[in-house]
Formats: sequence, C-alpha cells, structure tokens
Amino acid sequence: MLRKNLSSSRWARVGVFGLLTVTTAVIFTTEAAEARRYRHRHYAHHRVQRDVSDVSSSKFASIIVDGNSGATLQATSPDAIRHPASLTKIMTLYLLFERLEAGKMKLDTEMPVSKHAAEQDPTKLNLRVGQTIRVEDAIKGLVTRSANDAAVVIAEAIAGDEDDFAAMMTRKARALGMSKTVYRNANGLPNDEQVTTARDQATLGRAIQDRFPRYYRYFATATFNWRGQSIRNHNHLLGNVEGVDGIKTGYTRASGFNLVSSIRRGNRHLVGVVLGGRSGGSRDAIMRNLLAENLDKAATSRTVAAISERNASEAPVEVADASASQAPEPAAPRAAPASRMSALAAATAAMPPAQPKPEPKAIEARVEPAPLTNGVIASQPLSIIPGSSEPMKPVKVKTVQVKAGAVKVASATPAPPITSTISAARAEVAETSGAVVARADVARSEISKSEISKTETVRPEVARAELPQQPTGHGTGHGILGVLPAATAAAPAPAPRLASADPAPQPIQMSATTKPVVTHSGWIVQVGALESEGEAQQRIEAARSSARGLLSKADPFTEPVVARDNRKLFRARFAGLERDQAEAVCRTLKRADISCITVRN
Repeated sequence: MLRKNLSSSRWARVGVFGLLTVTTAVIFTTEAAEARRYRHRHYAHHRVQRDVSDVSSSKFASIIVDGNSGATLQATSPDAIRHPASLTKIMTLYLLFERLEAGKMKLDTEMPVSKHAAEQDPTKLNLRVGQTIRVEDAIKGLVTRSANDAAVVIAEAIAGDEDDFAAMMTRKARALGMSKTVYRNANGLPNDEQVTTARDQATLGRAIQDRFPRYYRYFATATFNWRGQSIRNHNHLLGNVEGVDGIKTGYTRASGFNLVSSIRRGNRHLVGVVLGGRSGGSRDAIMRNLLAENLDKAATSRTVAAISERNASEAPVEVADASASQAPEPAAPRAAPASRMSALAAATAAMPPAQPKPEPKAIEARVEPAPLTNGVIASQPLSIIPGSSEPMKPVKVKTVQVKAGAVKVASATPAPPITSTISAARAEVAETSGAVVARADVARSEISKSEISKTETVRPEVARAELPQQPTGHGTGHGILGVLPAATAAAPAPAPRLASADPAPQPIQMSATTKPVVTHSGWIVQVGALESEGEAQQRIEAARSSARGLLSKADPFTEPVVARDNRKLFRARFAGLERDQAEAVCRTLKRADISCITVRN
C-alpha cells in the first residue's frame, strides 16, 4: 500500500512540473511575439513620420509619370523651382549621346583633361591635367560616381568651354519642353541660378530613353572598374527593386537628396522624380512607395508619342551672317548646280497645261503656253489667251506664239537664241508656228558649242528656208495652231546644252557678284580670305591648333573667289559642323586672336 501511495505521489509531481513548464514556455513565447510586434509598429511609425517629415520639407517635390500614356499619376509641387544637383548630368549625357548617335564622336574617342576640369570639387575620378579619358569611361564615371571632373571634360570636348556648353544645355531643355530649367554648369555643383522642376526632370528622364535606347543602358551600370578600383552606382534602387533600370541620383546642401528613377515591370513603365529628400535612405524609401502605389495604375500599352524636340527659334547668334563677310568677298547668291537645273527642266516638262480660271486678271498673270506633246501643240481655250475674248485671228495666233518662247524658259533652259530668233522673225515670217518648227529643227541639231554659236546667228531668211511644206490654211484656224511634223516631236527644249560639256572646258571666271557653288554640308566656319592658297592652308592649320579637338571632325577646305577689286583670294574654311559647334569654334578662335565667322551652308 505504501509503495502504491509513493508511486502516485511521484506521478502527481511530474504532472505538476510539466504543466508549469508548458505554461512558462507559452508565456515567454507570447511576450516575445508582443515585443516583435511592438518593435515593428514602432519602426513603421517612425518610418511614416520620417516620410511625412520629408514630404513637408520646403525642398520637397515629386512626380510619377506613366511612360506609356504620358499621364501624371501622382505629384507634389511638380512645378516648384528646385536645384537639380547632379541630375544636371542627365542633360550632359543627353548632349553627348547626340554626338555619338550622329557619328561626331565615338565611344573610344579620347577627350583631353583641362586644368579647369581637374580642379572640380569631389566627387570625381581625380583626373589630372594633360591626361585623356575615353568617352565610354566618362559616361560610366558620370553614371556611377557622378564624377564632376568627367562632366566638365565632356562639356569642353563638345563646346570648347563649360559656359558655352551650359547655354547649349538650356537651349536643349527649351526644345524638349523643359520650360523652367536653366543650366549654368555641366555637373550640377552649387549655383543659385541653376534651377529645375520635378516635371521638367520627368520630361528629360522620358526623353533620353525614347531618343537614345542604345546608350540609355549605361544608366543601369552597377559597378565601374576604373584604374584598379571598383566604383559602385549611387542609385541603390538598381538591383534592389524589380524592374528599375536607372537613372540618376543627386545631392547638394541646397537641393537635398534627389533621384530620377525608371521602372519597367511587365508592360508597364513609370518614370519618377523625388527632389529635396532629407537623406538618401528616406529619398529611396519615398521613391519605392511612390512606384509601388502607382504601378497598378499604369497603362499596359504605349499610346503617347515619344518626346520630340521643338523647332523653336534659338537665341540670337553672336556671329556674322554671310552678307557680313570680309570686305573683299562677294555677297551675291550662288548659282544652282546644273544637275538641279536639269531635274527642274524634266519636272517642268512633265507638268500638265495650266487650267483656265474665271478671273481674267489672274489668268493673265499665270497663263502659260501649251507644252509640246507627241509633236502636237495642244490648244487652249480662247478665254485664257491674254488680250483676247473673241475667236482667234491669225494676228492673235502670232502674238501667242511669240510667248511660246516661254516654253523654253519653263523647262529651265536659258535659251537666248530662241528669243532673239523669234523676235527678229516677227516682221518677216508669216506664220509664227512655222518659225517655232524651224527653231525646233535647229535646236535638235545642236551637238556642240560651235554649232550652237552658228545657230545663234541664224537669220530669219534661213529659218524661213528650213520650213517644211505646210498644208493649206495651216495655222489660220480659230484657236487651232496646227500639227507639227513628227520629226519635231523630240525637240521640246535644248536641254542637252545644259548637260553637255564643251570639248575643251575653260576655267570658270567668277565675278564679284557670283558666289561659287558650295557642296560641303553643315555649318561653315571661315577663318580668313587670303591672297594665296598656301596662306589659306596655313590659316587652317593655325585654327586647328588653336581650337584643339573642336575641329578634329570638321572638313577643312580652301575656296577661290574674286574680290571687288578683281583680286583673287582664297577662303580658309571648315565645313560639316552643327550650329552649336560652329559657334563654339568661333568663340575659341577669337580668344586666340584668329578672325572667324560662321556661315549657314
């Protein structure tokens, strides 16, 4: 009995101890869970307070734009003036990508480092004066480290001077519709006059993707290996938020923490801008939240057109026009090339006859003689013949056919021989249509310059002798001018005279009122008009030396002209430039005491 009591007591103690153990474990587990929930609520509350604090800051602004529809999905002070800080480098790269796309620069182009570039404040790549840096390395330096010295190197390689480059940046901003953005430098270092808005930065963020998809991929560079060191991208959303593919961070004390982001997830695309964050972490958190909140609202198909540059008039150019060239140079318009004239002749000959209009005065101003087609002169209604509303009489036919000389003018052929022949024959040839036939036969037989000169001296009697036999009453009908012989069908215009060259071409003597035909493309920079071609070549070399790399891609050439005092001069010129490049070249050359003007080609 005693043994049974002891056994029961033992089991009772074990049961009580187990119950206490389980109760204690439950209590501790519950307290730990409560502690975790408290810490999570406290952290979330703190984060919300921090985000609200950022949004309430006087520097803060934000916008989320749908890349597919162009709609603004969320905005806080999107048009308030702010400082861009290193977001400035997005525009710097936009202008660089333009040069790359146009073939004016290459990714392996070496750009020199000036003293001004090397003196820029951090962050930078620590470039030294006299060194060079490849274009691709400069791009990666801007995207990852936001290198201020590399930004200035790019600016000077494109425009020759950072101030000039900043003016180019501002003009480009206006062309893209960034109406409130002003640039004063290439890297975003503090400048009170350098301002922007969240909306303008969203516009730029969308435009650079649409315009340069090939080069935009550089904004997704995670790390950049530069001279033995690995540089990580400042944009911490890259690789941490699904779909984020760029683009740029920025910070100065005046601007706060800035960020432009782009996210593509599925068929949706958003571009977001946050300006004036209190810290890099809070700025990134705000951007994450904004993208997450608006992604489901985004369109799934592209309906908005790509942002294009406007053709607005640019600021006045501080260069002389062609009419303000050096005194000894001619200023008359240049002659059209012969090939262009031939094309114009062919197009004019193919035009249908002018249609009659009810207003007599307008008809008189626009009336043209009927063209030659298949050997038949097409007739025109009497009502459109100048000075006649009655049935046509022979004398009127004669008057109209005198104007037929304009057929040759309409086909872009000078044709002075035809005009003189018909004018001389008016008093002696009875039928003007016969004179036209004779003139056509003579024109068709022209095969050399010597024969042309003989034709120009043909007298009316000779033309009369060459007339083919005409039927009775030919050319005397009421408004019907008659039928030409089939042999004259191929003589609508002496166009071969334009296309054919003399057997022994003579040098073209340019007068003081005639400019040579310019075949070079782009804007032209002229650095002088000299008395010998050798001097012109020396001036070209001096200009290339003074303008450093600005003229490396330009097309140098000399051009002979005859001055007003009959002196022969040689222009020293560079072609193949854009307007901004030409302006930059001139400013650089003027600082080197080399005279310079730009001419629009």
